[in-house]
Amino acid sequence: MLKKYFSSLSSLSSLLLVLCLLHGNDLIAGPKEDFQTWGNITATGSLDVIDPDLSKYRYWLEGQGRFGNDTSQVSQGMLRTGLGYALSETLTMWLGYAFIPTEEPFVSEPFDEHRIWQQLLWNQPLSFGTFSSRSRLEQRFMQIGNDVGWRYRQLFKISLPLTFAPNFSLVGTNEVFIDINKTDWKSVNGFDQNRAFAGIGYNFDEHIRTEIGYMNQYIYKATAQDFMSHIISINWYLNF
Repeated sequence: MLKKYFSSLSSLSSLLLVLCLLHGNDLIAGPKEDFQTWGNITATGSLDVIDPDLSKYRYWLEGQGRFGNDTSQVSQGMLRTGLGYALSETLTMWLGYAFIPTEEPFVSEPFDEHRIWQQLLWNQPLSFGTFSSRSRLEQRFMQIGNDVGWRYRQLFKISLPLTFAPNFSLVGTNEVFIDINKTDWKSVNGFDQNRAFAGIGYNFDEHIRTEIGYMNQYIYKATAQDFMSHIISINWYLNF
């Protein structure tokens, strides 16, 4: 029995050694890192400003600018639009379109991306703050390939108002990205990236809010060195 145990342990050790030899450089090097600054402004609201009968319908307008290579250049932009419908006071469903031009350091050759997206957004007030869940499905169309990439994103967010300064709050989010299928522009499916954010929120009034903090973005690359961004994230949220 003991001999069998040591034999199995030896086999496992040999396997780990082979893996280390095959991927040793990646393990030693770790991910490529970059300091970035991201800016975002998102406006949402009800279409009852057009017609009271449209009070359950929502609009989404979002613009982003992402500056990479140590915040020295525009590395990615985003224009996202959408229409939503309120299923309840806390749950809305959405359908929209996004345009994303992308450059270094995210990619070696610049290209444009088009996305169709659907999502469920749930906001639940709690006695100590607000909990949010955003489940988003994307269909991605790339200039560099012909296949449509399907990706699922799950975000959880908690906002905790400060008792001594009610307009301020502590904010934390985490979002996981999962590629559902293989494409001719991306070799594998599975885990794509993770974004974790921690910061401070401030409510100017019931319509305008800002959240500023640090975001860590980790991107898995199957055929290249993984990529990690250290991001100063500045967000504005308008709700009318």
